[in-house]
Amino acid sequence: MSSSVLVWAIAATLGLVIAEILGGFLGRSVALLNDAVHNLSDIPALGISWLAMQWAQRPADSEKTYGYHRAGTLAAFTNAVLLVGLALWLGYEAIERLRAPVEVVESWMIWTSLAALAVNGGITLALLGGRKDLNLRSILVHNFGDALSNIAIIVGALIIRQTGLYWIDPLLGLAIGLLVLYSSLGILRESAHVLLEGRPRETRIEEVARAILSVEHVAEVHDVHVWSLGGGHNALSCHARIPDMHMDECEKVLSAIQEKVREFGIEHSTVQLERAGLPATSGYVMPEPMRKS
Repeated sequence: MSSSVLVWAIAATLGLVIAEILGGFLGRSVALLNDAVHNLSDIPALGISWLAMQWAQRPADSEKTYGYHRAGTLAAFTNAVLLVGLALWLGYEAIERLRAPVEVVESWMIWTSLAALAVNGGITLALLGGRKDLNLRSILVHNFGDALSNIAIIVGALIIRQTGLYWIDPLLGLAIGLLVLYSSLGILRESAHVLLEGRPRETRIEEVARAILSVEHVAEVHDVHVWSLGGGHNALSCHARIPDMHMDECEKVLSAIQEKVREFGIEHSTVQLERAGLPATSGYVMPEPMRKS
């Protein structure tokens, strides 16, 4: 996905924030003001994500030997931390307004939220193509939540117009805060998993080990590690025990193992071929070396 989409999103979001602040003050709506602050947090988030996309395209060098694939994951983690703090603040402000409801101007809430819905909906649709990237997915989830909150504000304003129940406005503000908190914790958990070199969610260590064992001449596999480099790039290291054979035959076994693990989306693999059993001092994933039965 082109980074120009993020540049367009930053400009559109900045205009939206200005409109929601004006609408919130003129309409005396805490829900609109909360949503304006929520959208304001999108601007540094989008900026960080744009920067991460530029970094992720940089090749590996002597300092970052795996490249910069985790720049996007780091951006997602940073965005999520900021959003958790923001969600807690929004919740506090909404609770304070629930204690003392203020009369709002429904027309400002409706028209401002319709404009916000158009912007957030457009950004969400533009980012759908990059939803497999954790960095872009954090922005996608965020803007989808924004669009839902805009719909909720419109519905709430119509109810307030019919009933005069002004406590609906801070209640919507509280719901928006909870939505932000829920989505942010999911991104925070997933990005932290990648930064801590956790295995890719869709990969099972035992299945990878069994696939390696299916290669001819491989009698045992141990010390298996699979981790994500970020941006959909995965790596593996392991020890494979094989019979004594000529170097040419060893190369064929090694190539077969690397081809087998590519089926699991592992594009970078380091395989140590050996005749010995599991080293006593080795740190390994499986309780016992996996051997052919």
